[in-house]
Amino acid sequence: MQIKALVNRIKYRSDSGWAVIDFVDETNMRFVGVGALPSAYEGEKLELTGDWTVHRTYGKQFSVKEYQSVAPDSAETVFKYLSSGLIRGVGVPTAKAIIAEFGESALEIIEKEPQKLQRISGIGEKKSRMIHDSFMEKRDVQEIFIGMQELGFGINQASRIYKLYGENCVQVIKENPYRLIADFESIGFKTADRIARNAGFEYDSPFRIKAGIRHTLMEARNDGHTCLPRELLVERAANETLGVDIIPTEVQLESMIVAGELVEKKLEDDDYVFLSYIHYQEMQSAVALMDIVNNAKVLPLFDFDGEIDRLEQKFGIKLDGKQRQAVKESIQGGSIVITGGPGTGKTTIIRFILELMEGMKLKIELAAPTGRAAKRITDTTGREARTIHRLLEYGGFGEEDFARDETNPIDADVIIIDEMSMVDISLFYSMLKAVADGTRLIMVGDFDQLPSVGAGNVLRDIILSNALPVIRLTDIYRQAGRSMIVINAHRINHGMVPVTDDNETDFVFISRPDMERALNTVVDMCKQFAQTGSGGDFQVLAPMKANILGVNNLNSVLQQVINPKTDEKKELNYGDTVLREGDRVMQTKNNYLLEWKRKKFGAASEEGVGVFNGDIGTIMDIDRKRSVVKVLFDDERLAEYDHDKLEEIELAYAISVHKSQGSEFSTVILPLVYGPPMLMNRNILYTAVTRAKNHVYIVGSARCVSEMVKNNNGMKRYSALKCFLMQLSSDDVDA
Repeated sequence: MQIKALVNRIKYRSDSGWAVIDFVDETNMRFVGVGALPSAYEGEKLELTGDWTVHRTYGKQFSVKEYQSVAPDSAETVFKYLSSGLIRGVGVPTAKAIIAEFGESALEIIEKEPQKLQRISGIGEKKSRMIHDSFMEKRDVQEIFIGMQELGFGINQASRIYKLYGENCVQVIKENPYRLIADFESIGFKTADRIARNAGFEYDSPFRIKAGIRHTLMEARNDGHTCLPRELLVERAANETLGVDIIPTEVQLESMIVAGELVEKKLEDDDYVFLSYIHYQEMQSAVALMDIVNNAKVLPLFDFDGEIDRLEQKFGIKLDGKQRQAVKESIQGGSIVITGGPGTGKTTIIRFILELMEGMKLKIELAAPTGRAAKRITDTTGREARTIHRLLEYGGFGEEDFARDETNPIDADVIIIDEMSMVDISLFYSMLKAVADGTRLIMVGDFDQLPSVGAGNVLRDIILSNALPVIRLTDIYRQAGRSMIVINAHRINHGMVPVTDDNETDFVFISRPDMERALNTVVDMCKQFAQTGSGGDFQVLAPMKANILGVNNLNSVLQQVINPKTDEKKELNYGDTVLREGDRVMQTKNNYLLEWKRKKFGAASEEGVGVFNGDIGTIMDIDRKRSVVKVLFDDERLAEYDHDKLEEIELAYAISVHKSQGSEFSTVILPLVYGPPMLMNRNILYTAVTRAKNHVYIVGSARCVSEMVKNNNGMKRYSALKCFLMQLSSDDVDA
């Protein structure tokens, strides 16, 4: 519906334009309007398009979807507009004088005959020109936003586009709408394509086909690929993205490769196509890693076996042959990968390496991809570990804005990175750039974990390349082999159904083959754990987002049970989600600019920027008037989210298995009844089970569990780091 109303007072407006405004309509009724209104000003008359809604706290509101300025139609409304402060050089006294002289024709005079303003005392030629220019600027901005709405953009998107492209933004978009895809993460090919079609672009336009090819590669990147086989890229782009013939797609792809917009390489007897920057990152990562392997500083000779024997007595631990070899090669070589499943002694090896290298007076840095993973290393080794972003001294202005790089490398003799399966190619490239000449790099991770959320297959590619030493740990040592979590994780990894009938209490299967019954059981368990604390740090994990046992529905139901609505808890509606004080939430994308503070006991607060995909925290406070939510993350960082950033967080009572990587929870509850084979596979089940420290509860269907164990067909990732490393290591051998 549409309403014409006067902007009486702007109660709140964020930097991106989302506002809470007190309006007065034509019947003199006051009401509150909310929405993206970046160019609305007090005293201005607007035509609003939207719907009436009822907020549970603030009552009836008008939710604004679109708006446009309406010329004031009376002396009174013209006065309110002029006296609002919107027009430079016009305050209340000047506005009164203008109205007294020109009445309701004042705006027409300002626009078309501004020299007449000089009749008024205090307004000369310079001031009349300033008033005219300011009035026209405001009108031009409004027309730009109207033009953007006509192209199909919402106000939030229009605001971001206007900030980047400036006052010619509408013309820029009409000339080539497809540039929006590269410039704005939130604008996809379909949106740009619709605008292009409306602007008269042909279906087989070179602009369109090139944009479709690039979009197909960007979608592949979002699915974890760093490249695609040429034939597959052409097929996907032509058939799925563009709906055109293969031949024109081939022609435009070739022109993009020749122009250097994309890169093509032959790898393992097939042609692969890359986005240029990802090809550079993978290629340079291979070069940098081989330099580390070959250029480690020579350490003084000492009795390795004797020192290891001494530490075995100190720790009361006897290393097996592979573990002893891992310790030796970590000290002797430039780089090594230590891989193995849970309970195989990876942490034990790190402790031995730390003791030996500290005894040699070497400076060591410990790091992991996430805050939770870094905290776990700190807890198990007794040494400080940082996130890789903090190790690289992230600066907060872009994806690769690190203070540490090739010109300012990390000050360390040894760098140890845990949970390497989570590291994507962009972060790996940034890290390798910051490794100083002669520094050793020790990488620890589980080959069988899910790959990183971001693009690349870094750990698996390094291991499969055989370009550097790899120690594979297979024997189980944790709790002398008594942990059924560890035993079953290895059974799953070897294609065997987990054992749940041997009186062990740390791995429990609860048969609930019906989804509704499984959901009710999960809810009852979580309610009991929350009330009694018996589950410790418990977490529900799910392979998927959809269906009643998916992340979305589980969060909605569990929120009502674990953190129910009360009069004392403030809450805020955002889309279909209710955010409430006390809620567990997760960051869903990297935000390199979000500021945070961390209070330190007995010391000054630490400040920084950057909150990253997968970070989990708790809502501590909600400012409903400003629509601001404060989140305290598990590593004690406190960050504020205004209305425009709320899309970056979601409830985290249940999280996807993929998002759980790098985390460890006392108790994992895993509902498994049914789901698509692509998600219900061995890799997902193995990763979920290995997130638990003390207890695993599988609630669901035994058949589903068995089918997941049998299904070893996780989605193939296309990447090139392995091939680049193999090529470089072969060149070294030939040389």
